[in-house]
Amino acid sequence: MKTKHEPNRLAGEKSPYLLQHAYNPVDWYPWSEEAFAKAKAEQKPIFLSIGYSTCHWCHVMERESFEDETVAKILNEHFVSIKVDREERPDVDSLYMTVCQALNGHGGWPLTIIMTPDKKPFFAGTYFPKESRHGHAGLIDILETVRKHWKESRHRLLESAQSITEYIASRVNRTRSGELDEDTLRQALDHFKSAFDRQYGGFGSAPKFPAAHQLSLLLRLYKRYGDREALEMAEKTLEMMYRGGLYDHIGFGFSRYSTDERWLVPHFEKMLYDNALLATAYIEAYLATKSPLYAGVAKQIFAYVLRDMTHPEGGFYSAEDADSEGEEGKFYLWTPDEVKALLGERDGADFCAMYGITEEGNFEGRSIPNLLAPNPPAHRYEGSVEQLERWIEHSRQILFAARENRVRPGKDDKILTSWNGLMIAALAQGYRAFNEETYLRAAEAAAAFIESRLFDASGRLLARYRDGEAKYAAYADDYACYIYGLLELYESTFELKYLERAIRLCEDMVRYYWDDEAGGFYLNAHDGEPLLLRLKEIYDGAMPSGNSVAANVLFRLAHLTGDGRWRKLADRQLRAFAGEVSAYPAGYAMFLQAVLYALGSVREIVIAGSRGDPGTGEMIGAVRSRFLPQTVVSFHEPGESGERARRIMPVLAGKDPVNGRPAVYICEHFACQEPFTSAEDLLKHLEAEESIARR
Repeated sequence: MKTKHEPNRLAGEKSPYLLQHAYNPVDWYPWSEEAFAKAKAEQKPIFLSIGYSTCHWCHVMERESFEDETVAKILNEHFVSIKVDREERPDVDSLYMTVCQALNGHGGWPLTIIMTPDKKPFFAGTYFPKESRHGHAGLIDILETVRKHWKESRHRLLESAQSITEYIASRVNRTRSGELDEDTLRQALDHFKSAFDRQYGGFGSAPKFPAAHQLSLLLRLYKRYGDREALEMAEKTLEMMYRGGLYDHIGFGFSRYSTDERWLVPHFEKMLYDNALLATAYIEAYLATKSPLYAGVAKQIFAYVLRDMTHPEGGFYSAEDADSEGEEGKFYLWTPDEVKALLGERDGADFCAMYGITEEGNFEGRSIPNLLAPNPPAHRYEGSVEQLERWIEHSRQILFAARENRVRPGKDDKILTSWNGLMIAALAQGYRAFNEETYLRAAEAAAAFIESRLFDASGRLLARYRDGEAKYAAYADDYACYIYGLLELYESTFELKYLERAIRLCEDMVRYYWDDEAGGFYLNAHDGEPLLLRLKEIYDGAMPSGNSVAANVLFRLAHLTGDGRWRKLADRQLRAFAGEVSAYPAGYAMFLQAVLYALGSVREIVIAGSRGDPGTGEMIGAVRSRFLPQTVVSFHEPGESGERARRIMPVLAGKDPVNGRPAVYICEHFACQEPFTSAEDLLKHLEAEESIARR
């Protein structure tokens, strides 16, 4: 038996989640052939525990069970125990989460699997307390029951594992081909309308997840159909998420989800992907409505990410924990006395009234700042709006500075290619919307970081970097999301290197992940580690699936380059998953954005001119000032760079400046309009189109 403070095999890993368990008395193995070889040699079942570093209930289960000597003794004597970071190994997590959901109807983290030495599961669940209570099975009782049956009736467990494996294999990757059309989009919109919470925004009841790609889809459906309700649902949700405690009003950024229907009480962990997707949604809402609220929220998200979540050399960290000092949310909570001690009696009382900070509190006796029912004294409104905003910001900065002296939640500082791709895309979009160079520099630095640190010697993309080590062959999500980021960088800079890189990576994505028989992309590569089953993910949950993002980038590349092979792949991808998507269209919000490309609503804009020409800048600014979904924008400059661009994008041929003046060409439905040579005329045209769409 290892001693209490002796490190286990996880001590040599880089994952913050695995390192959190490196001094458990449990004899943990990372996912490795060594672990499976030991299980086979000793004929022991495998106890597989999957989680991530900022997971609250993972921390609870560790404290209750994995730091407990009794639990450790059972695991070490009768099982081979494996720990997996779901963010490093989404392939392993996805496979066994599918098992858990099939057996129990739900899933979550920590994910608890017990399986045979050949990786076939016969038990699945999530969090378990150490001991049974209130009808909830405890881990010790579960382990003892499995130990007994493994010894006395192992054949039954093996038969169960085989049956479960066969059942899962029959359900996953089922291809029900078909066609997706306007009816599919209408069905999704109708579902959102029926599930919409008209009081607080969002869809369904608690817990509520941001699901920003659903809001982005609603903005596109508003644009396509002129359906005001689609816009109102998106706006209501964006406003209420911001007003609630889901948003960190002191330090900015969004938490992962709300535990209640009002968006008041979050699960306090902050994830990079949520903040990237939400930044995109707020930027799009700003472009669609010109509401300064949405611009302000997007800018604050970026302020948080650039301040707290950015590697010194570029690249973005993954997450911040929900817990600090062993308590969930402690870092974010306030009492009136704490606020008054910092701001003074009068200003402190006014700030508390504004942000709902009360004596009774709204979370375990303390308060989560929120704007759900702001109630500042009337005298705060006697001056100008600018004065009120200055006072709020001054007070916030004082509280923020004081909060920085608290014990911070843990930070998961690994850099994931897929999540970085989403944040690169969001920052590039932010640069275009707000003309803020800082965002572009950060996006380009992150792309440079990936290029220098997250490719192996053979040129293959990798999934994770941390502490000097890049590891794990990339997943389809990594390729799709990074390509998405590169395409956004191209449209922000018109630097061909980003487009060329996107094309090369798309070729690799097809080469290593595409299912040529049934269509769609597998999560892991053809030459990757063989798992029990190989999955294709399509459901757009908290994060959009790799297949959904891939479909969108394939359509964009097809329209940017005029290369029909990308369109053929994208069309085939839509057909391959049409049956699954048709059964519940609202669950595939990012995928439906690709359907919009397929239905012929794509606008191609070519800006022709010299980079240094002020007129060219005005044309670019005019295009970037509007919400133009399903639009691809390219740049054609006279001279050598133009020749190079035409080789990549033959669609640029003939689209030149007019009489030496910058020109904008708008093509749609295989026809191009007369070029615009005036930014004013271009804006009038774009505004007229929007007006027609809203009727």
